[in-house]
Amino acid sequence: MLSVNVDLVDRSYPIFIGKGLLGSPDVIAPFLHSGRILIVTNDTVAPLYLKQAQELLGNCDAIVLEDGEQYKTLETVRKIYDKLLADKYDRDTTLVALGGGVIGDMTGFAAATYLRGVKFIQIPTTLLAQVDSSVGGKTGVNHPLGKNMIGAFYQPECVLADTEVLKTLPERELKAGLAEVIKYALINKPEFLTWLEQHQEQLMALDGETVSEAIRISCEQKAEIVAQDERESGIRALLNLGHTFGHAIETAAGYGNWLHGEAVAAGMVMAADLSMRMDWLSQEDALRIKNTLKKFGMPVAPPADIGEQQYRNIMLSDKKTRAGKIRFILLKGIGNAVLESDIDSELLARTLQAQEQLCQT
Repeated sequence: MLSVNVDLVDRSYPIFIGKGLLGSPDVIAPFLHSGRILIVTNDTVAPLYLKQAQELLGNCDAIVLEDGEQYKTLETVRKIYDKLLADKYDRDTTLVALGGGVIGDMTGFAAATYLRGVKFIQIPTTLLAQVDSSVGGKTGVNHPLGKNMIGAFYQPECVLADTEVLKTLPERELKAGLAEVIKYALINKPEFLTWLEQHQEQLMALDGETVSEAIRISCEQKAEIVAQDERESGIRALLNLGHTFGHAIETAAGYGNWLHGEAVAAGMVMAADLSMRMDWLSQEDALRIKNTLKKFGMPVAPPADIGEQQYRNIMLSDKKTRAGKIRFILLKGIGNAVLESDIDSELLARTLQAQEQLCQT
């Protein structure tokens, strides 16, 4: 078992990474308190892992929600509140998120707001959730006008990343998770990109040691940044490489039609393209980013039916926007991400119009 610590003083917590952690009660026992436990999961994960999780946690109750990004709404979170209130769960309650990023975000938001805050634990079951959304305390739901626009920063007690559960992950979900892994390399660890390129086959085959190492490195990168900037007032925004474009793709395409990691992959190619047009990133590096994502089986072009003005309108609602200016995470070389709002409108237009020609002209 590997572990990474998220250092936030009195809100610090560990991330445990390894095979068979759902069958290791001694690992999670120190984080289970005297109060009641409610597992929040969905109808895809429940048939696979709910019974095992209940045995791990002491045969506690569960609520099973519908699966999908389109259900990441206040209406769905209300179902969690209804369950908690109807069954009289008190402030000693611990909520356990058993699922991917959608379940983790909604469970964390419910925990942050139920009785003004109860404890919660993350047991992520997708690669994307294990390397990204379960770590750092971002919780919340979507709104029709923008992704993750309603939420709170609220840290878990611990994160339990069992690599064994990834074996039941659909290939599309695995690839979506690898997009977030590649993101960490592009932000500030260029040697990690080389390592990922060298271990592509092992990662795609879910080799246990290789996957655990990729998760560890990713979590270390995120933990280091979150420890410096928990509430995204500065450096933490760099973790959103590809997300300004990606969230616009998800919103315009309709939640659930593009997986989050797929939209981030296309968004990172768009960010690389804009960086190249600003003479910050060489065409060679821009194409390397695009080709690496393509080799891992990710989409590298956005949907053809999203127009330039639609992109701009959606991106103006992005949480990073300040004083009416869209702020982008761009690259001044692989491993050197920067936050920038002073963007030439014509260069942005060319990126938004490029489609299949991204990183080529």
